[in-house]
Amino acid sequence: MGKKRIIKKGGQDSAKGASSSRASKKKLDKGILFVEATYNNTKLMVTDTEGKAYLWSSSGSLGFSGSKKGTPFAAGKVGDLLAERAQAIGVKDVDVVIKGVGAGRESSIRAFSAKGINILSIKDKTPVPFNGPKPPKPRRV
Repeated sequence: MGKKRIIKKGGQDSAKGASSSRASKKKLDKGILFVEATYNNTKLMVTDTEGKAYLWSSSGSLGFSGSKKGTPFAAGKVGDLLAERAQAIGVKDVDVVIKGVGAGRESSIRAFSAKGINILSIKDKTPVPFNGPKPPKPRRV
C-alpha cells in the first residue's frame, strides 16, 4: 500500500514549520481576503491591496473529502488556519470579498475574525444571472 506519513505536532523539522519560516520573510499589514464558497468546497485567499496572492487554503487541501468539504465546519477550519498564517506575516486589517452561495460563507469569515484580525469591509461579488439560459423548446408528441 505504501508508507504512512506521520505528522509531528510542535516539531521544527515538520513541513509546516519549514513553510511558515519561508513565508515569514514577506511582511504585510493590510490585505484583502477573498472567499469563494461553492456547494462543494470553500477556498480562501489573502492578497495585498494590489491583488498579489500571499496565502491561500481550501477545505480540500486540509484533508476534508467528498461532501464534507462544503460544510461550515470545514470552512471554519480553513478560516482558522489562514488567520494564523496571516498573523505570522503581520496582517492586522483585511477587506473581505465573498463570491459564491455555499454553506461556508459566514463561518469562514467568523473564524478568520475570531483570531484578532480586523475586518474593515465586506463586499459580495457573487455573479447573478439576469436573464439565464434559453428555455427548452416545447415537446412535440
